[in-house]
Amino acid sequence: MTHQHSSRGRLSPFSDTEDMADMSRLLAPRLAYFAGVARTEHVTRAAREMGVPQSTLSRAMVRLEQDLGVDLFARHGRTVSLTPAGRTFLASVERALAEVERAAEEVRADADPATGKVAFGFLHTMGAETVPGLLQAFRADHPRVRFSLVQNYGEAMLEGLRAGELDLCLTSPVPDAPDLVARRLDEQKLRLVVPADHRLATRRRIRLAEAAEENFVTLEPGYGLRRITDDLCREAGFRPRIAFEGEEAETLRGLVAAGLGVALLPPPAVARPGVRELTVTAPRAAREIGVAWLADRPDTPPVAAFKKFLLSRRGTLLP
Repeated sequence: MTHQHSSRGRLSPFSDTEDMADMSRLLAPRLAYFAGVARTEHVTRAAREMGVPQSTLSRAMVRLEQDLGVDLFARHGRTVSLTPAGRTFLASVERALAEVERAAEEVRADADPATGKVAFGFLHTMGAETVPGLLQAFRADHPRVRFSLVQNYGEAMLEGLRAGELDLCLTSPVPDAPDLVARRLDEQKLRLVVPADHRLATRRRIRLAEAAEENFVTLEPGYGLRRITDDLCREAGFRPRIAFEGEEAETLRGLVAAGLGVALLPPPAVARPGVRELTVTAPRAAREIGVAWLADRPDTPPVAAFKKFLLSRRGTLLP
């Protein structure tokens, strides 16, 4: 292997971030070649083991040294040995290649049809009963598929989809955005929850306008249920007077039980003492539950299987 020193293409040691990115692009394709030559200390043997022409390997090593601006090998006829700089470089290259291999194994494992992983987001109100039932039913036919579960409010989950942190999410309202695909799965009635000793507690049904003078406890702005609450109150002809804002529906039920206000909430998984839940007759109080995913992103086999399963539950999603 002929070795020639050249400053052409060599990057300055004081390069900025863009230069460092250029350096990474230059070096990355040659790192496995370098590790193979370093391991065998013989270019011909390394070329044979890696299945590349010897001339290709020799040129790659020369260019690598030129780009780095240091000698990585000492040449001894047909054999080579690492210089001190080469040994230092090899230690980091082996760590980098091991990390790449680890990452490759991880993504291959996540995509495995039988044992892969699904990153699944859902609303807090879906966590106590709906999602455990869904996972139990799905795993009857896919017992080894793994799940990464994320509970959050709707907007945060949609950002998780866009960031590649989630594969699918159950959310409400059903989003309408050009970069997302969403399908309506079910509908959930909302009730006006009042303290057990409230003036309306003896009622079974109520028009929402009758609660116009009440203090409301709601989720914080940005939550889908908060937006639905605001919209329903506006449709009923009033703007709700907000006494407390929270992040979780059952906490709001506790605030109602403590006599701190009323709330529009989906049915609880388990009945909560200290409150009464009234059917709202007008306006129609319900929220749509849907599944969403990022448009144009290919599904791994386990994600595709779980998506198909969720879509098959249209109309029967909720217990």
